[in-house]
Parts: sequence; structure tokens; C-alpha cells
Amino acid sequence: MSGSAERLRTRDGAVRWRRSLSGPLVFTNGVFDLLHLGHIELLEAARREGDALLVGVNTDASVRRLDKGPDRPIVAEESRARVIAALAAVDCVVLFDEPTPLSLIEALEPDVLVKGADYSLDRIVGAAEVERRGGRVVRIPLVSGCSTTAMVERLRATA
Repeated sequence: MSGSAERLRTRDGAVRWRRSLSGPLVFTNGVFDLLHLGHIELLEAARREGDALLVGVNTDASVRRLDKGPDRPIVAEESRARVIAALAAVDCVVLFDEPTPLSLIEALEPDVLVKGADYSLDRIVGAAEVERRGGRVVRIPLVSGCSTTAMVERLRATA
């Protein structure tokens, strides 16, 4: 393995990697189906909140359970994870199959949890757990007009 592939880890591998860090770990998660400017802005802003950024990426089965639509995900999980791992802002990527990233957050104990501002604090999975340990929850403003769902709808309209 070399390059971005080295940033892909299993949950257990990510926990070991996390223990080796000396500074604050930032965690965010998502589907990241069709990468767009909104994703980049979120990930770069998240990275500025600590010394390392770990991104949880939903598996294909997890995406289907989220009911994002019959054709989602468009891009397979390994490809989505590898694309996210190739971004300069990202230090580690872990696929997760559960409906939410809560067990991953509990295992990793991040210092900062980041989500888009479209999530209210009470809807951010893991927020209470991170804050209970003295960590922070940061909500990043969305980039107007950037969403995978909107992109898919535009593509369908032109097909």
C-alpha cells in the first residue's frame, strides 16, 4: 500500500492509530457519494479544528438503510473511501456499517466532532458523548447549492 490507501483503516486499526496521536483528533462522517465543493469545504474546515482528521464513511449497505434513494449510493464504498483518503485534509478513513457512527465515535474518542450546520446540535450523533468527555462539537456552514441529492436530481432531469 502507498499513498491514500495507507489512510484507509479498519475500526481496530483506526483505534490503534488514534492512540498514537499526541494532539487533538477531529471526527466527521458522511456518505460522500459524489464529491463536491461542499464536501471539500467541510473537510478542510474540520481539519483546521485539530491535529488530525478521521472521516467515517458509510458503507453501501448503510447508505441504502439511510433511504437516500433507490439508486444510491452511486459510487461504491471502497471508491468513496479512497477518494476521501486522497484529500490533503484527511488523515484517516474508516468505513462503518451501522446506521449511525456512534459506536465508532465511542471507540475513537475524538476531541472534536464536526458536522454541517444543517444539523442542529441535538441531532448530531455522538455530540453528547464528545462533550461529556470535555470535547467540542463544531457545526460548519454549508456551501449554498452544493448537495449530492441536488446533483443527482439535475442529472436525472437531463437524462
